Amino acid sequence: MTNETISAKGRPFTIEVDSSENAERLDRFLSRQGLCGTRSQIKRAIEVGRILVDGVSVKPSYIIKGKDMISVSPEEPVEPDIAPEDLPLDICYEDRHILVLNKAPGMVVHPGAGNKSCTLVNSLLFHCKDLSGIGGVRRPGIVHRLDKDTSGLMVVAKSDEAHIELSRQFKEHLVTKVYQVIVHGDPSDNEGFVDLPIGRHPVDRKKMATNSTRGKASRTRWRVERRYGLASLLEVTIETGRTHQIRVHMNAIGHPVVGDGTYGNSKKQIEMVPDNFLRAILRQMRRQALHSGSLSFNHPITDVPMIFFSPIPKDMFQICSDLEKRLGNV
Repeated sequence: MTNETISAKGRPFTIEVDSSENAERLDRFLSRQGLCGTRSQIKRAIEVGRILVDGVSVKPSYIIKGKDMISVSPEEPVEPDIAPEDLPLDICYEDRHILVLNKAPGMVVHPGAGNKSCTLVNSLLFHCKDLSGIGGVRRPGIVHRLDKDTSGLMVVAKSDEAHIELSRQFKEHLVTKVYQVIVHGDPSDNEGFVDLPIGRHPVDRKKMATNSTRGKASRTRWRVERRYGLASLLEVTIETGRTHQIRVHMNAIGHPVVGDGTYGNSKKQIEMVPDNFLRAILRQMRRQALHSGSLSFNHPITDVPMIFFSPIPKDMFQICSDLEKRLGNV
């Protein structure tokens, strides 16, 4: 445990290392706390003197000990080069510290190569005049993200204090995320657990894989909600938050996500369906059939437990409804 003293937005803060902490590298310790960004960002901050121990510059490999006082000076805020845009936001909850929204499918979370506008961040900058800056100029307020074609619930930090605490909860797997997913096939069991590491694909660097040489622990629980024969609706809970985790794990157990063109070659599987009517139903899914339907965490300032639900979106509902009708006529 640590004792944290956090001052006003964007100002320095200190962390007192508890005497119970085991000897650990400074950069690893801070990364585990989830307070100062990624490990590479932490290393860079240490090297330029923005992170000190007892007022002295140290190396990222410095081994912490009890009672060490770690002082962190955030970078001077930089005005983002992202234009605010008046785009629709489906807001479920908002206060001065956080915002919970229902992300529409097709919306990219933050600007990147090929996506300079029309992102969630563009919309947030229009809606919120004082987003947390910890995520950097291109990811203000973003604590976690959903893939472009995944819909559903996200929490955004509006204050630095909220960002720091939410990051800790995500880091320590205290946030519960439950998804609705339509997959190909009919699982032999009613529920299951996938415990396979995920890392960059050894050949295609744009993809993730379970056979990566540097994979990180990844755990996914799933339960069948409804069976349609050639497809199934699952409830999926992720215990870790790796990139493309559900899509990679579902493909690994032989039940790729319907509409997923990256993993499992969903289009090819659909074309192999012998029944013309069923094939037409599945062709309706223009994206991966993946929806973040439930999100729960403790409020980062008040510590009050919060849980949000989002109904299955129209495109996934229509697929399930059509498959249900077809099942009833067989």
